[in-house]
Amino acid sequence: MPAELDVREARRTDIRTLIDLYTAAGLDTRGAHDETEMRMNWDRMRTAAPGVRVFIFSLAGLPVGTYTLFILPLLAHSGAPEAVVEDVAVHPEAQGQGIGRRMMEHARELAREAGCYKLALSSNQKRVEAHAFYERLGFERHGYSFVVTP
Repeated sequence: MPAELDVREARRTDIRTLIDLYTAAGLDTRGAHDETEMRMNWDRMRTAAPGVRVFIFSLAGLPVGTYTLFILPLLAHSGAPEAVVEDVAVHPEAQGQGIGRRMMEHARELAREAGCYKLALSSNQKRVEAHAFYERLGFERHGYSFVVTP
């Protein structure tokens, strides 16, 4: 794992960096590569979920990965919150260096500190290599995921 891997919370001024990471990693951004649109998305997300945290990981000063962490308070599960990871992206040129592993360890540490009863993520069915990666990190397939277009 790279020793010089740095992590920091993203700011609204990092939108261009996030777009570049999402694009390089092939993350489905539904065409939102426009900085103005992404800033509006950022503002909407921060308003709807004030506790959301977006992280940028850098190697030798260059952004190489990002993920978003939601800590969601719940009524059930004795009131323990749930952590959800979204928007995971590692630049293809930086893959295979332990960056994704470190990002998920970071998310797990934060979820544990927040008293979450689980850390969840979803992954596109087509991303078989990503599924194997998450399973190597200890994630288990759990239940079914259902979606519908509103």
